[in-house]
Amino acid sequence: MQATPDPSIVRIDGPWTHRDVSANGIRLHVAELGDGPLVVLLHGFAEFWWTWHHQLRTLADAGFRAVAVDLRGYGDSDKPPRGYDAWTLAGDVGGLIKSLGARKAHLVGHAWGGMLAWTVGALHPRLVSSVTVLGGAHPLALRTAVKRPGQLRASGHLFRFQVPMAPEKWLVKNDALAVEELFLDWSGPQWTGTPDFAEAVRAFRQAMLVPGVPHSALEYYRWAFRAQFRGEGRRFSEALRGRFAPRVLQLHGEEDRCVLPETAAASRRWAPDARLERWPGIGHFPHLEAPDRTSAALLEFLRIVEA
Repeated sequence: MQATPDPSIVRIDGPWTHRDVSANGIRLHVAELGDGPLVVLLHGFAEFWWTWHHQLRTLADAGFRAVAVDLRGYGDSDKPPRGYDAWTLAGDVGGLIKSLGARKAHLVGHAWGGMLAWTVGALHPRLVSSVTVLGGAHPLALRTAVKRPGQLRASGHLFRFQVPMAPEKWLVKNDALAVEELFLDWSGPQWTGTPDFAEAVRAFRQAMLVPGVPHSALEYYRWAFRAQFRGEGRRFSEALRGRFAPRVLQLHGEEDRCVLPETAAASRRWAPDARLERWPGIGHFPHLEAPDRTSAALLEFLRIVEA
């Protein structure tokens, strides 16, 4: 495995088109496939756009314009030293939708990407047709749940990531072996021994070695933690307290040991009409562990919203 790969290594060949889009003052790399209503796919921690390679094909075949983005700091997108607060990240997604020439988009997010989708839907509701969250929870639901022993233990990495420098070194040590360890810990048992798991882990480990990615990825966690003690954190909470307007689908694995199923279910406090599906045997990565089932549930939901 290459020690310091060029960011272009994430531009994996496929039926999709790779391009750069200017949004919110930075350059975002996207992979795009299909024509129709826009669906923007937002990855989670230690991933990049390719985490949605199954869904890109399925959505395009079903008549949607699917766009998977490398979030700020990841993959072949820009990696500025600042801007990893929720306000700016939401502005990135809102700017991306506009730069793609769309009035609004369906947002699909995994984990951090899911919390970002919730945030964009709350701060920029006119840009959002619907929100689908996999392996994630409403930001305020997660903040509340971290005070309970179960989710506190599951969120131990959040606290470990707060110290300077050491987490970055841990992430890249031994060709980013830590990424594989996290995937093993958070995934359901049906997926971890498969060739598909090995392929995914190879891709995510290599993408973590792109210069700047480890620090940027950790900055998401650092802002989320430190904002709780600052005025910006209180303002963010107030902005998200209101009733959530876009339609919501939640897909969550019963074996998720990162964001517990009870934490995901607690999100209904802010979106009472959300549809929650809890899948036995699935861990933190439904879109990778059960791609066909994920795509089918997503398409069913999108067609209802579009009808």
